[in-house]
Amino acid sequence: MSDRHFDQLATRFAEKIYGGAKGAIRLAVLQADMKEVLPDRPLRVLDIGAGLGNMSLWLAEQGHEVTLAEPAEPMLEGARQRFAEVGQSATFIQAPWQALPGQLDEPYDLVLCHAVLEWLAEPHAILPVLRQLTKADGWLSLAFYNRDALIYRNLLKGHFRKMRRNTLAGEKHSLTPQQPLDPRDLAAHLEGLWRVETQSGVRVFHDYMPVEFQARAELADVLEMELAHRRHPAFAGLGRYLHWMCRPV
Repeated sequence: MSDRHFDQLATRFAEKIYGGAKGAIRLAVLQADMKEVLPDRPLRVLDIGAGLGNMSLWLAEQGHEVTLAEPAEPMLEGARQRFAEVGQSATFIQAPWQALPGQLDEPYDLVLCHAVLEWLAEPHAILPVLRQLTKADGWLSLAFYNRDALIYRNLLKGHFRKMRRNTLAGEKHSLTPQQPLDPRDLAAHLEGLWRVETQSGVRVFHDYMPVEFQARAELADVLEMELAHRRHPAFAGLGRYLHWMCRPV
């Protein structure tokens, strides 16, 4: 298995991930977590697997110096257009994560790695590279597709045959990630590299709501409740994604 890039799926990816409530919740949770811990000064930021640059654009608008690294040219071009439309500047690098240590001279105050690990053939191999690219007093914003939530979703749907076969990864050409991550396994691989400072669930209830309730719910109310419950001890681990803010060890 090789790392998954999105050359042919950029538009569909954008619509699926950032269209509607799902993308709004994701951005709201990640932004709230970062606002809580990041220092109040301009930072040098590296966004690995930046996609269409949604999070990077928000950080640039906060006054940070942003570099976007993305291997898929259509996605990176979409990010360039998004920045140009609002008059924001950034550095754009078309490269996979493996190439970044050789291209970037200095480590960054903040490194973003959002929804990347689950598309990699060897997800844990990126962790030392993330550490190399982060300053000793910097931060890593790590968001990943949560295997626990995927299991729970399949249980709710009665997909017991799928559970018995343990076939939870997405099909080769689907937008279901190919490597959903077990948070306990990931935490073990972080040891010696990263210390997790905060943990939040992203979409801890929205995706489990019946469709008719989703359609009736006001987005402002959903965002309020997702933010309020993102660290609830019973619900945080059900987030379809988990967001960990980490410091180097």
